[in-house]
Amino acid sequence: MVLCALGAAGCASDREFAALPSPDTEGTRVETPTQPLECVPYARARSGVTLFGDAGTWWDKADGRYAKRPTPQLGAVIVLTGYAGPGRGHVGVVSAMVSLREIRLDHANWLGDGAIYIDDPVADVSPENDWSEVRVWNPRTAAWGRKTYLVEGFIGPDRVDNPDRIAAE
Repeated sequence: MVLCALGAAGCASDREFAALPSPDTEGTRVETPTQPLECVPYARARSGVTLFGDAGTWWDKADGRYAKRPTPQLGAVIVLTGYAGPGRGHVGVVSAMVSLREIRLDHANWLGDGAIYIDDPVADVSPENDWSEVRVWNPRTAAWGRKTYLVEGFIGPDRVDNPDRIAAE
């Protein structure tokens, strides 16, 4: 468990950001399933994006199958890269669009605990306001996480019938 936490900490940026305002967390909650969940099967079931394998492979596996975007869309899967070491990732489903710089995410196993995080606030903290870096709310501490995470992008929720269409997006 300690190694996992150290690995996750090593992947995130320690760059300082201006204090983020506390989000409205009225619907935010943590659910403890009867069996611990991983992020991949949870995101697949919740989104309908039928990709398999480690979360760190989803961005490439979506090529030609699902729309890929740099910005969030309701129902899309966010792909975080370097979450728990090189080549490792994390995925979750956009459950609400709050503002241009804040979304809500439904995801599992965020803190390595197998829990489900519902309507978890996520803030775009990228210097260019382009959703390339985010911070995630920790409902257990009622505070923004101290680390930033790199975002590869957002997959789906719509399928792509023509692989050439992806290049134009």
